[in-house]
Amino acid sequence: MYDYVIVGAGSAGCALAARLSEDPGVTVCLVEAGPADTEPNVHVPAAFPKLFRTQLDWDYNTAEEPFLHRRRIFLPRGRMLGGSSSMNAMAYTRANPVDYDNWKQPGWSYAELLPYFKRSEDNERGESDYHGVGGPLSVADGRAHNPSAAAFVEAAVEAGYARNEDFNGPVQDGFGFFQVTQRDGKRESSATAFLHPAMGRPNLTVETDLQVHRVVLERGRATGIVGRQLGEEVTIRAEREVILAAGVYNSPQLLMLSGIGPAAELGILGITVHVDLPKVGQNLSDHVLVPLNYMHSQPISMLAAAQPEYVEQFMTQGRGPLTSNGPEAGGFLRTDARLPAPDVEFFAAPVMFVDSGLGFPTAHAISTGPVLLTLRSRGSVALGSEDPTAKPRIQHNYFADPADLRTAVAAVRIGLEIARQPAMATYAEELHRPPVSESEADLRDYVRQYAHSIFHPAGTCAMGAVVDSSLRVFGVEGLRVVDTSVMPTIGSGNPNATAIAIGEKAADLIRGATPPEAIFIDA
Repeated sequence: MYDYVIVGAGSAGCALAARLSEDPGVTVCLVEAGPADTEPNVHVPAAFPKLFRTQLDWDYNTAEEPFLHRRRIFLPRGRMLGGSSSMNAMAYTRANPVDYDNWKQPGWSYAELLPYFKRSEDNERGESDYHGVGGPLSVADGRAHNPSAAAFVEAAVEAGYARNEDFNGPVQDGFGFFQVTQRDGKRESSATAFLHPAMGRPNLTVETDLQVHRVVLERGRATGIVGRQLGEEVTIRAEREVILAAGVYNSPQLLMLSGIGPAAELGILGITVHVDLPKVGQNLSDHVLVPLNYMHSQPISMLAAAQPEYVEQFMTQGRGPLTSNGPEAGGFLRTDARLPAPDVEFFAAPVMFVDSGLGFPTAHAISTGPVLLTLRSRGSVALGSEDPTAKPRIQHNYFADPADLRTAVAAVRIGLEIARQPAMATYAEELHRPPVSESEADLRDYVRQYAHSIFHPAGTCAMGAVVDSSLRVFGVEGLRVVDTSVMPTIGSGNPNATAIAIGEKAADLIRGATPPEAIFIDA
């Protein structure tokens, strides 16, 4: 018996467990389906694609996507302590302030969330209106300094876009280098930042290799969880609350396996319905990358990162190519000046990133391309079976809304134009798998043929639809969801920073703490 049982040791779950266990008067059990984060490649930034489709990855795919030539899109998710923060690209970018304000949820405006972002941070640039120091999460400037990434920034400036030194500062628009969640050149996951320093506390128990199958409900209240650990059935009871922090695909899956969700669908599978909550698993959104991989003859890409001198540099100095997070540089822009915030993000990674990261690089290259941030299309997560070990059925419906395809084509044109600038001449020698032409029809077909997820899902247990603004599941006592599935929209930024802030804020909501004073900054 514990006071709190948290399911999922990912970005939000680790932060939440660490914060709740600061109170020695409560007991916390954090449950993770995967193992500890001891695999060496977890901590080498440049090695994260090596984790794809291993035991440390849930290794999901979409169903056939009807608007992407019926392709199935790869969806990696971390399955270890740290969750996806142990295998992501480490770029530290929040959403745009207007995104949080547009959620229209009490307590979740940008001004009210900024103190939580700052509380988490230990930013090597120092404290400012927008950044904090002394928090658990190390946020640092990149240490790889690949010249092709720098050239991409210069090319964007030559193309007429602003330079931006801090995407989380006063203005998001512009091009520059991403800050990263790294400490001394190694990955800083939510596990290394929050969980590991807290694991010596006697009131915090961490259970790994335990896959939760359902939440136990008794008389309308969540009282624990049931799962399997190393082949044995395990029941863990919660005196106060069960908290799902299992992620955008797994949190709705667990709700539905527990009889909380759309009654008609659950009834077909023979699952007893406890709460008819039709929006569970709906409103699925994501960010989509349209890759533009430029091959070149310069021997400076990450193909060379494993050379002995670079391994030595990483081991002794925490610098060099092995510290690369992949997309070292990039930027944010608006395809329409009338938009309230950027709708496109660009990445520039000094490596050939093909086939959703599953393809092996065959040449020195720089991967660029637009990431669509504000897709109107929505998908869903449903049960694939009543068997809790079956993977959920995921349908993103990418480009179901024609407006998304129009934005994608406009963004690809911008990417092609940036690559034509003088600063990129050395590195944009040949476009890998180019479109047939730059006509509207051929660019639309190119998008449908090559666009893929950049692994930023959100929205399947959204505030106002599945949970309230305190993250409590409608219709059930003692049950909350705390991860990016509660975000009504994904917004214009990489979601890991927001996931951690959600964990931070949830800790205050659960323990009844007075929230920090909102920070209003004059534009």
